[in-house]
Amino acid sequence: MKGKWLGIAALVVIGGLLWSIASCGRSQQLVSIEVQPNVYTFGASNIPVADNAGLAVQLRALGSYIHPPVTKDITDQVAWVSSTTQMMTVNATGLLTATGVTCGTTLVSATLQTNSSAGGISSGGAVVTGSMTGNVICSTVSGGSANPTLTVTFGGSGTGTVTSSPVGLAVPCVAPSSCLGQFGAGTVVTLTAVPTSPSTFSNWGGCTTQPTANPCSVTMNGNQTVIATFNP
Repeated sequence: MKGKWLGIAALVVIGGLLWSIASCGRSQQLVSIEVQPNVYTFGASNIPVADNAGLAVQLRALGSYIHPPVTKDITDQVAWVSSTTQMMTVNATGLLTATGVTCGTTLVSATLQTNSSAGGISSGGAVVTGSMTGNVICSTVSGGSANPTLTVTFGGSGTGTVTSSPVGLAVPCVAPSSCLGQFGAGTVVTLTAVPTSPSTFSNWGGCTTQPTANPCSVTMNGNQTVIATFNP
């Protein structure tokens, strides 16, 4: 009986050694990236958006690896990108800065091309991305110190995007989330709706042009709200 238990113990030890060797033989693999803070908001409702210019926050990118499991700070290794550079910029070190030009929401991504793919497949361009959301609050200050705010919301159950000319609307402005932008008083803003297949564009609400015309126009003689409707 004693010999039997010794045999089992030996098998356990050998199995552990084989697992260790196999694990060490596999290259360390990045499986996910977490950006901290995950959400950050600049400004306040009682100050003009221009007063946010230069406000900044340092972002961190934490990479989760396997073989063996470990979390590392890879802030200086990832490629940082802001989806709305007229609202916020982010530099190579992860410093996120408000421009003070406009307000709304920005998606910031941290991307790293790895040297190993899932399942041991050759790396040939494996990419891992993490993201965070940056917000700039639109001022409610009266007296002409802040530009009028344009709010775009979505109706219907379809999907699509809306862009503005001149630029100023938060990018990406994608259904079903609403988005904001500030424009000079009296500016005529042209909005273009682009449905995502198989959805179709239906109509606008709140534009000065015909509801079914695309693009549509809205005059910023005060805060405005426009509704873009997409059907599935």
